[in-house]
Amino acid sequence: MSRQYQRRFGDRKDGRLIRSLPAFAKFIPFIMPQRNDAHIFYEESFEISEVDRHLRKMRVDGYKGMGMLHFIIAAYIRIISMLPGLNRFVVGRRIFARDKIEIIMVVKRTISLDATETTIKVQFEPSDTIFDVYRKMNEKIDEIKSNDEDNSTEEFADIVCKSPRFLIRFAILILRIMDYFGWIPEALTDLSPFHGSMIISDLGSLRIGPVNHHIYNFGTLPVFITFGAKRHAYEVNRHGQVEDKKYIDCKFTMDERTVDGYYYAKVLQAMRYIFEHPEIVESPPTKIAQDIY
Repeated sequence: MSRQYQRRFGDRKDGRLIRSLPAFAKFIPFIMPQRNDAHIFYEESFEISEVDRHLRKMRVDGYKGMGMLHFIIAAYIRIISMLPGLNRFVVGRRIFARDKIEIIMVVKRTISLDATETTIKVQFEPSDTIFDVYRKMNEKIDEIKSNDEDNSTEEFADIVCKSPRFLIRFAILILRIMDYFGWIPEALTDLSPFHGSMIISDLGSLRIGPVNHHIYNFGTLPVFITFGAKRHAYEVNRHGQVEDKKYIDCKFTMDERTVDGYYYAKVLQAMRYIFEHPEIVESPPTKIAQDIY
């Protein structure tokens, strides 16, 4: 967000109200008040032969475990730096520009049926490269996997769930009202896995394909991305030769109230372009765009 911007009445702790939107865009959240009313589903198969070569070279250079998850998150951050409307959210029937880039994911401490799972939230800057993503994500994941104790989010949930059910329902109602008006303390939204820029699930690590996942009515998450395991496809090129190509399948669930279809089309085109030119995320952007006011 611009340093010259002065916060005004109507802004939230986690974002500023966008006041210059066309009247119809402001009206849409009243027609579709819940995020589940506004789901858009999109799926695409990305050719990853070039990405795979870059990731393999990074692992050889010492970035152990550098993988597709890091690349997709880095690509998403780069797109926000170019198309900042992707980082908007809708709460209280109003559209806000988010102050931070916060990526959320679910992590199992070990790959087993009995292993517990938790959520992590990592904050990024629009200028971050894939190497920044690797460092920040791995720090969080290593912290979770090396600690058997619950993190702050789990501790908060454990305390709440020990209460009688009617008190839990009442507490959730109060939280919804507070979130509607932007009154939830920042300390709680920092813990919440429902408040962030995007949530992502790597189903490829489970050797299955992606799923169409809902996005939650509570909170501010506008996008859910899932991606599956790598797969091979044999294709005939224009010279009549058979080529072995690698793909991953991705599915996107998006809140259509934040931006229009043309904007989302530009986002997805940019994602495809970054998959074709993976070197883009290896260096910082030359320019960072600001969202409208």
